[in-house]
Amino acid sequence: MDVIELLLRLALAFTVLLVLTRIMGRKEISQLTFFNFVSAISIGTIGGSLAIDASLSVRNGLIALVSWAVFTVFLGYLDIKSKDVRLAIDGQPLIVVKEGKVLENELRKARLDLDSLHVLLRKRNVFSLNEVSYAIFETDGTLSVMKKTGDQTFTKKDGNVVSNSPSVYPIPTTVVSDGKINEANLQSLHLDQKWLHQQLKSAGVPSISEVFYAEVQKDGSLYIDKRNDPVH
Repeated sequence: MDVIELLLRLALAFTVLLVLTRIMGRKEISQLTFFNFVSAISIGTIGGSLAIDASLSVRNGLIALVSWAVFTVFLGYLDIKSKDVRLAIDGQPLIVVKEGKVLENELRKARLDLDSLHVLLRKRNVFSLNEVSYAIFETDGTLSVMKKTGDQTFTKKDGNVVSNSPSVYPIPTTVVSDGKINEANLQSLHLDQKWLHQQLKSAGVPSISEVFYAEVQKDGSLYIDKRNDPVH
Protein backbone atom coordinates (compact mmCIF):
# COMPACT_ATOMS: atom_id res chain seq x y z
CA MET A 1 0.00 0.00 0.00
CA ASP A 2 1.56 3.32 -1.07
CA VAL A 3 1.26 6.59 0.82
CA ILE A 4 -1.42 8.04 -1.46
CA GLU A 5 -3.65 4.97 -1.08
CA LEU A 6 -3.16 5.05 2.70
CA LEU A 7 -4.16 8.72 2.90
CA LEU A 8 -7.21 8.10 0.70
CA ARG A 9 -8.26 5.15 2.87
CA LEU A 10 -7.82 7.22 6.04
CA ALA A 11 -9.89 10.09 4.64
CA LEU A 12 -12.59 7.70 3.40
CA ALA A 13 -12.77 5.78 6.70
CA PHE A 14 -13.01 9.02 8.72
CA THR A 15 -15.72 10.48 6.48
CA VAL A 16 -17.80 7.30 6.44
CA LEU A 17 -17.49 6.82 10.21
CA LEU A 18 -18.53 10.43 10.83
CA VAL A 19 -21.56 10.15 8.56
CA LEU A 20 -22.65 6.79 9.95
CA THR A 21 -22.25 7.99 13.55
CA ARG A 22 -24.45 11.00 12.81
CA ILE A 23 -27.05 8.69 11.28
CA MET A 24 -26.99 6.32 14.27
CA GLY A 25 -27.72 9.22 16.62
CA ARG A 26 -26.30 10.83 19.74
CA LYS A 27 -27.28 7.92 21.98
CA GLU A 28 -24.39 5.93 20.55
CA ILE A 29 -21.90 8.22 22.27
CA SER A 30 -23.96 9.72 25.12
CA GLN A 31 -25.13 6.45 26.70
CA LEU A 32 -22.60 3.65 26.76
CA THR A 33 -24.89 0.66 27.34
CA PHE A 34 -23.80 -2.93 26.63
CA PHE A 35 -25.08 -2.71 23.06
CA ASN A 36 -23.60 0.74 22.42
CA PHE A 37 -20.25 -0.47 23.77
CA VAL A 38 -20.18 -3.50 21.45
CA SER A 39 -21.42 -1.43 18.52
CA ALA A 40 -18.80 1.31 19.03
CA ILE A 41 -15.92 -1.19 19.30
CA SER A 42 -17.08 -3.09 16.20
CA ILE A 43 -17.51 0.00 14.04
CA GLY A 44 -14.15 1.36 15.22
CA THR A 45 -12.45 -1.93 14.39
CA ILE A 46 -14.01 -2.10 10.93
CA GLY A 47 -13.15 1.54 10.28
CA GLY A 48 -9.54 0.95 11.37
CA SER A 49 -9.26 -2.08 9.10
CA LEU A 50 -10.63 -0.08 6.17
CA ALA A 51 -8.03 2.62 6.80
CA ILE A 52 -4.84 0.55 7.10
CA ASP A 53 -5.52 -3.10 6.18
CA ALA A 54 -4.45 -3.54 2.55
CA SER A 55 -5.91 -7.08 2.47
CA LEU A 56 -9.40 -5.60 2.97
CA SER A 57 -10.75 -4.05 -0.20
CA VAL A 58 -12.36 -0.63 -0.01
CA ARG A 59 -15.61 -2.10 -1.31
CA ASN A 60 -15.79 -4.83 1.32
CA GLY A 61 -14.81 -2.40 4.04
CA LEU A 62 -17.59 0.00 3.06
CA ILE A 63 -20.10 -2.85 2.86
CA ALA A 64 -19.10 -4.02 6.35
CA LEU A 65 -19.35 -0.51 7.82
CA VAL A 66 -22.70 0.30 6.24
CA SER A 67 -24.14 -3.13 7.09
CA TRP A 68 -23.13 -2.80 10.74
CA ALA A 69 -24.57 0.73 10.88
CA VAL A 70 -27.88 -0.49 9.39
CA PHE A 71 -27.93 -3.37 11.91
CA THR A 72 -27.31 -0.89 14.77
CA VAL A 73 -30.05 1.47 13.59
CA PHE A 74 -32.48 -1.45 13.19
CA LEU A 75 -31.82 -2.72 16.71
CA GLY A 76 -32.15 0.85 17.97
CA TYR A 77 -35.59 1.01 16.35
CA LEU A 78 -36.61 -2.26 18.00
CA ASP A 79 -35.22 -0.92 21.28
CA ILE A 80 -37.62 2.02 21.06
CA LYS A 81 -40.63 -0.04 19.99
CA SER A 82 -40.31 -3.08 22.25
CA LYS A 83 -39.69 -3.12 26.00
CA ASP A 84 -38.73 -6.82 25.86
CA VAL A 85 -36.08 -6.13 23.23
CA ARG A 86 -34.84 -3.16 25.25
CA LEU A 87 -34.43 -5.31 28.35
CA ALA A 88 -32.67 -8.03 26.35
CA ILE A 89 -30.23 -5.56 24.76
CA ASP A 90 -29.57 -3.06 27.53
CA GLY A 91 -30.66 -4.87 30.69
CA GLN A 92 -32.38 -2.89 33.44
CA PRO A 93 -31.32 -0.54 36.22
CA LEU A 94 -30.51 -2.11 39.58
CA ILE A 95 -31.42 -0.60 42.94
CA VAL A 96 -28.26 -1.03 45.03
CA VAL A 97 -29.32 1.11 48.01
CA LYS A 98 -32.94 1.13 49.18
CA GLU A 99 -34.16 3.28 52.06
CA GLY A 100 -30.57 3.65 53.24
CA LYS A 101 -29.89 -0.09 53.13
CA VAL A 102 -27.24 -1.57 50.82
CA LEU A 103 -28.71 -4.45 48.83
CA GLU A 104 -25.85 -6.94 48.72
CA ASN A 105 -27.41 -9.25 46.14
CA GLU A 106 -28.00 -6.36 43.75
CA LEU A 107 -24.38 -5.24 44.20
CA ARG A 108 -23.26 -8.71 43.16
CA LYS A 109 -25.51 -8.64 40.10
CA ALA A 110 -24.01 -5.30 39.11
CA ARG A 111 -20.47 -6.65 39.71
CA LEU A 112 -19.91 -3.78 42.16
CA ASP A 113 -18.01 -3.87 45.43
CA LEU A 114 -18.34 -1.38 48.27
CA ASP A 115 -15.23 0.54 47.23
CA SER A 116 -16.58 1.01 43.70
CA LEU A 117 -19.95 2.08 45.12
CA HIS A 118 -18.22 4.71 47.26
CA VAL A 119 -16.33 6.02 44.22
CA LEU A 120 -19.59 6.44 42.30
CA LEU A 121 -21.23 8.12 45.31
CA ARG A 122 -18.34 10.56 45.74
CA LYS A 123 -18.69 11.53 42.08
CA ARG A 124 -22.22 12.59 43.03
CA ASN A 125 -20.86 14.57 46.01
CA VAL A 126 -22.10 11.98 48.50
CA PHE A 127 -19.45 11.04 51.04
CA SER A 128 -21.51 8.87 53.37
CA LEU A 129 -23.95 6.04 52.82
CA ASN A 130 -25.92 7.55 55.69
CA GLU A 131 -26.90 10.38 53.32
CA VAL A 132 -28.46 8.02 50.75
CA SER A 133 -32.11 7.09 50.56
CA TYR A 134 -31.97 5.33 47.17
CA ALA A 135 -29.15 4.62 44.73
CA ILE A 136 -29.78 3.11 41.31
CA PHE A 137 -27.05 1.65 39.09
CA GLU A 138 -28.11 2.61 35.57
CA THR A 139 -27.61 0.55 32.41
CA ASP A 140 -24.96 3.01 31.16
CA GLY A 141 -22.81 2.45 34.27
CA THR A 142 -23.73 5.67 36.08
CA LEU A 143 -25.24 5.92 39.55
CA SER A 144 -28.43 7.88 40.25
CA VAL A 145 -28.70 8.96 43.89
CA MET A 146 -31.63 10.26 45.93
CA LYS A 147 -30.46 11.76 49.21
CA LYS A 148 -32.36 11.59 52.44
CA THR A 149 -34.42 14.69 53.13
CA GLY A 150 -34.24 16.58 56.39
CA ASP A 151 -32.69 15.42 59.60
CA GLN A 152 -33.82 11.84 59.95
CA THR A 153 -33.39 10.12 63.31
CA PHE A 154 -32.69 6.40 63.19
CA THR A 155 -33.41 4.00 66.00
CA LYS A 156 -31.21 1.17 67.17
CA LYS A 157 -33.51 -1.17 65.29
CA ASP A 158 -32.41 0.55 62.06
CA GLY A 159 -28.81 -0.20 62.95
CA ASN A 160 -27.70 3.38 63.54
CA VAL A 161 -26.26 5.02 66.63
CA VAL A 162 -27.38 8.66 66.71
CA SER A 163 -25.40 11.49 68.22
CA ASN A 164 -26.17 15.21 68.38
CA SER A 165 -22.61 16.18 69.26
CA PRO A 166 -20.71 18.63 67.02
CA SER A 167 -18.49 17.41 64.20
CA VAL A 168 -15.29 15.76 65.43
CA TYR A 169 -14.07 14.14 62.19
CA PRO A 170 -13.61 15.81 58.79
CA ILE A 171 -15.39 13.13 56.73
CA PRO A 172 -17.26 9.86 57.39
CA THR A 173 -14.76 6.99 57.62
CA THR A 174 -15.29 3.32 56.85
CA VAL A 175 -14.45 0.98 59.75
CA VAL A 176 -16.19 -2.20 58.53
CA SER A 177 -16.40 -3.18 54.87
CA ASP A 178 -17.73 -6.49 53.55
CA GLY A 179 -17.92 -7.64 57.16
CA LYS A 180 -14.20 -7.03 57.80
CA ILE A 181 -12.84 -4.51 60.29
CA ASN A 182 -10.59 -1.83 58.81
CA GLU A 183 -7.91 -1.54 61.47
CA ALA A 184 -6.02 1.24 59.67
CA ASN A 185 -9.08 3.50 59.56
CA LEU A 186 -9.88 2.80 63.20
CA GLN A 187 -6.36 3.76 64.20
CA SER A 188 -6.49 6.93 62.10
CA LEU A 189 -9.52 7.97 64.16
CA HIS A 190 -7.75 6.99 67.40
CA LEU A 191 -10.34 4.27 68.00
CA ASP A 192 -10.01 0.54 68.60
CA GLN A 193 -11.99 -2.68 68.25
CA LYS A 194 -13.19 -2.42 71.84
CA TRP A 195 -14.92 0.87 71.02
CA LEU A 196 -16.35 -0.62 67.84
CA HIS A 197 -17.83 -3.65 69.62
CA GLN A 198 -19.31 -1.40 72.32
CA GLN A 199 -21.02 0.70 69.66
CA LEU A 200 -22.34 -2.41 67.95
CA LYS A 201 -23.66 -3.76 71.24
CA SER A 202 -25.36 -0.43 71.99
CA ALA A 203 -27.06 -0.63 68.59
CA GLY A 204 -28.34 -4.14 69.32
CA VAL A 205 -25.82 -5.88 67.09
CA PRO A 206 -24.20 -8.69 69.12
CA SER A 207 -21.59 -9.77 66.57
CA ILE A 208 -19.42 -8.28 63.84
CA SER A 209 -20.54 -11.19 61.65
CA GLU A 210 -23.94 -9.47 61.33
CA VAL A 211 -22.42 -6.27 59.94
CA PHE A 212 -21.96 -5.73 56.22
CA TYR A 213 -20.76 -2.14 56.41
CA ALA A 214 -20.13 0.45 59.11
CA GLU A 215 -18.70 3.95 59.12
CA VAL A 216 -17.91 6.55 61.75
CA GLN A 217 -19.86 9.73 61.06
CA LYS A 218 -18.43 13.24 61.36
CA ASP A 219 -20.12 13.64 64.75
CA GLY A 220 -18.47 10.46 66.07
CA SER A 221 -21.55 8.24 65.84
CA LEU A 222 -21.51 4.90 64.05
CA TYR A 223 -23.64 4.16 60.99
CA ILE A 224 -24.29 0.42 60.62
CA ASP A 225 -25.63 -1.53 57.66
CA LYS A 226 -26.45 -5.08 58.75
CA ARG A 227 -26.07 -8.09 56.48
CA ASN A 228 -29.10 -9.42 54.63
CA ASP A 229 -27.83 -12.94 55.36
CA PRO A 230 -25.80 -12.92 58.60
CA VAL A 231 -22.74 -15.18 58.70
CA HIS A 232 -22.70 -17.50 61.68
